[in-house]
Amino acid sequence: MPSKTRMLRVRPFTMLLINPVARLFAGWMPGFGLLTYRGRTSGRLYQLPMNVFRRGEHYIFVLTYGSESQWVKNVLAAGGCQIKVGGRQVRLIDPELIVNPPWDLLPLPVQLIERLAGVTEFLRMRVA
Repeated sequence: MPSKTRMLRVRPFTMLLINPVARLFAGWMPGFGLLTYRGRTSGRLYQLPMNVFRRGEHYIFVLTYGSESQWVKNVLAAGGCQIKVGGRQVRLIDPELIVNPPWDLLPLPVQLIERLAGVTEFLRMRVA
């Protein structure tokens, strides 16, 4: 059963106020990316600013709101997505949900924050 994090309470605030502003810089700023994916049923294209961490040929996404988030379900169903990082577009494939992840995949300050938030899931994807 997917976990619910302590961050679910702030999700409406994030979606309404923070995400529109973050979309302006997420594809350029270190530690951030602008994820582009297609809705499973609507076929609509979505862009979501995200914290993302590169580890070798993989990108790691901390599932702050858990794996029940629609974007996670969409990316898993599609088998991948696009992300803009450092000003360039990267195609990601083979999404893998990691439960109780190895925390050393993240920088130490992020580890501490996400553990306090009750996060227990990551999504890992490989560069195509």
